[in-house]
Amino acid sequence: MPNTTLVLRHVYFEDLGCFADVLERADYTARYSDAGDPDFGRGDPLEPDLLVVLGGPIGAYEDHLYPFLAQEREIIRARLAADLPTLGICLGAQLIAAALGEKVFPIGLKEIGFSRLSLTDTGTASPIRHLADTPVLHWHGDTYGLPIGAVNLASSALVEQQAFSLGSNVLGLQFHPEASLDERFERWLVGHAIELAVAGIDLSALRREAQEFGPRLRVAAMQMFEDWLTNLEPRT
Repeated sequence: MPNTTLVLRHVYFEDLGCFADVLERADYTARYSDAGDPDFGRGDPLEPDLLVVLGGPIGAYEDHLYPFLAQEREIIRARLAADLPTLGICLGAQLIAAALGEKVFPIGLKEIGFSRLSLTDTGTASPIRHLADTPVLHWHGDTYGLPIGAVNLASSALVEQQAFSLGSNVLGLQFHPEASLDERFERWLVGHAIELAVAGIDLSALRREAQEFGPRLRVAAMQMFEDWLTNLEPRT
């Protein structure tokens, strides 16, 4: 019987990307639950074998604007309390940190574009090691405090917190290894057009980098995710 994955999605084009192929090969079925749908996040949070919380252009602290965030943190908090496999990407990583009582806050700049990670000693022994030599896609303006008990795995030149783990079953990634960097990347550029314009991002350069680094990043990202899935602790 396939393992089940619940995917909390905030904007339609920020999906599982290349991670979907890894899940399929590992015999996981994925079900999206989209913010704004009447049934968003409903059901037993402990039932899925894996929870993936994707990114989105909002702040993890903006409950006054997006009330569903409080519910989302409760789902994550229940998963963490039971030590069940949970992956957070960008906003998802920030929501994991927030669910653990840490502050999420603006960094005063937009880190958007491709650059390499600097791995910590723990990071070099983790699944993140597959990304050590590959520029990854950064796309955020917030960061988070490292949760108690979590281990920082990587940093960038601009932001210290880029990835963390909490045991074997919880992984937070501030960057976007999952993103489809082929022709589908245009959806990101259109969907985030205002943010990109305000930040003064050169779209032509961003497209060139996606074409240059995309194929190598896809391979490394899939290896990283497959490695993490393989080492999850079984449900007791």
